[in-house]
Amino acid sequence: MAEAHQAVAFQFTVTPDGIDLQLSREVLKHIYLSGVTSWKKRAIRFKNGVLTGVYPASPSSWLIVVIAIMSTMYARIDPSRGMIDRIKTSLPYLESVRPLLDDEQYKQMETVANDFKKDPAPKFQKHLKLKSWWATNYVSDWWEEYIYLRGRDPIMVNSNFYTMDLLYVIPTHRQAARAGNVVHAMLQYRRKLERGELTPLRALGIVPMCSFQYERMFNTTRIPGIETDFVQHLKDRKHLVVYHRGRFFKVWLYYGGRHLWPSELELQFQRILDDKSEPQPGELKLPSLTAGNRVPWARARLKYFTEGINQASLEAIETAAFFLTLDDEAHGYDPENIRSLDLYAKSLLHGKCYDRWFDKSFTLIVYKNGKIGVNTEHSWADSPIIGHMWEYVLATDCFQLGYTAEGHCKGDINKSLATPTRLQWDIPKACQEIIESSYMIAKGIANDVDFHGCLFNEFGKGLIKKCRTSPDAFIQLALQLAHYRDKGEFCLTYESSMTRMFREGRTETVRSCTCESTAFVRAMEDESTTNEQRLALFKKAADKHQNMYRLAMTGAGIDRHLFCLYIVSKVMGIDSPFLKQVLSEPWRLSTSQTPQQQLNLIDIQKFPKYVGAGGGFGPVADDGYGVSYIIVGENLITFHISSKFSSPETDSFRFGQNIRQAMLDIRALFNLKEKM
Repeated sequence: MAEAHQAVAFQFTVTPDGIDLQLSREVLKHIYLSGVTSWKKRAIRFKNGVLTGVYPASPSSWLIVVIAIMSTMYARIDPSRGMIDRIKTSLPYLESVRPLLDDEQYKQMETVANDFKKDPAPKFQKHLKLKSWWATNYVSDWWEEYIYLRGRDPIMVNSNFYTMDLLYVIPTHRQAARAGNVVHAMLQYRRKLERGELTPLRALGIVPMCSFQYERMFNTTRIPGIETDFVQHLKDRKHLVVYHRGRFFKVWLYYGGRHLWPSELELQFQRILDDKSEPQPGELKLPSLTAGNRVPWARARLKYFTEGINQASLEAIETAAFFLTLDDEAHGYDPENIRSLDLYAKSLLHGKCYDRWFDKSFTLIVYKNGKIGVNTEHSWADSPIIGHMWEYVLATDCFQLGYTAEGHCKGDINKSLATPTRLQWDIPKACQEIIESSYMIAKGIANDVDFHGCLFNEFGKGLIKKCRTSPDAFIQLALQLAHYRDKGEFCLTYESSMTRMFREGRTETVRSCTCESTAFVRAMEDESTTNEQRLALFKKAADKHQNMYRLAMTGAGIDRHLFCLYIVSKVMGIDSPFLKQVLSEPWRLSTSQTPQQQLNLIDIQKFPKYVGAGGGFGPVADDGYGVSYIIVGENLITFHISSKFSSPETDSFRFGQNIRQAMLDIRALFNLKEKM
């Protein structure tokens, strides 16, 4: 997903304080700090577990776990199934790049890789193994720090991602009312989250997945720094900050010890919409500081926002439960306008570059026609996490809270509530110049985003399953075929897979461009190949993809392992030509599937119009495509395609048409086979 952009762009500098040939002190320092953080989290979890009970475990299950661990130690069985020691026997990386290299290039890469395998890989591996024993997760803390928080480029478009509203339905066209219901539903979700009342998701309905990422969904902000940012997470916050037409308002979420009712929230938001006051000097584009480069923002924050009213107002934003924008535009899907989803996506991804606070864990956007969406900062969590909350909110909004016949929130109106408070600013000219500079940088990035939303409704998951094929593998092979037709070549392809079956796991990469997939694509373009041969190659490629996805989910992927080896090499000050080349390879096709029906709160068979539109992310490579897709029910697949206008090689609309045709061409193979 968006992390693919950061994965080839991150840079950092470490000066080793002496290098031991056996164990580097600098690496040990990094490992120690990772472990300290992990053990602090474990202590907190243990305390909470004692107080609230441990789900899904029970005291009787602890003995089973102890026996299992002791058994593996006695029998010398590796419970990681060889994940950490893979490098000793093979380099699956070579297999992943074989279809992209000619014989000479591959031979050269093979030599470099085998040299790395002999030395210095064992040195790096020793440190990683030590970290795997000491820290909760040997990848995730470094992934968050080096891929996200140390990045100095703008996070708008490059890192943040978006999620759309229901595709076909707008439950009310009253902006304040929609905001009232949705904010109240979010507060309900937060309360369930804090009380531990949300049932953990289970892989295949059996294995519970780690819920760590949910902990920082609310009350969280990314704080800019000169060299690195950090994530500030606070306990229960009782207010949110609203942005409307260049003004900031603080809105209290509690009254008399309870959440405000939807009708009360609607009243507060309507008061903001009715406020005719003008922005203060520098206030209109102030959020663009979070959209531009990180260092100017960090310096401006230290110089202009650490005292007086500026400090108080910024603190109100950064400590808010989340950020809300009451947008003055109207967006959403319009079947009469083929570009409506494109404009909707661009608005959610970057807006006007100054009307979302891109550092907040998420910004809720409510448009003047009642449509909504979310822009999410990526460092704290991945898209399935915000998607889980979003499913709850949409279902609660439409099927539990509801609206009156006039489109207002249900319930009485308490007019005695104190009105929302305007945040005050004293922004000098010098700071206003920095704000304008950040805005111009962000505007340049936003204007270069070429987006296309493609609704594929010729068939969906239902028909694909009749072909006895994984829907994800089917779509990934269609993307390979579409890309080859679009550019006439294959490219390194990134598909995001979750690793939440491991504690604090985040993602792993599935390298979707394989020898099997390229053989299938070439067969599709070769007129001398029969449909029976093409179908056989398709099934072989699909099986390969499914197996790679399973390996990635179960910790047997290669990219996070290589990433951590690279971190160790940098900290030790040992240059590795192999790792440098691996980590600099661009992902010209970055893909991700948006999960749906994680909670199953809406029966889409009974209410087919109440389906989500999914979400997406910005282009990853200057000359590549970003593709997010959501499989909606049995008969719809939505694609969100991004690229850059500045690249003469890409065109998001054209690529969408290529995807559509590739999907139809693959289906035709099965149709022809069935007729014979």
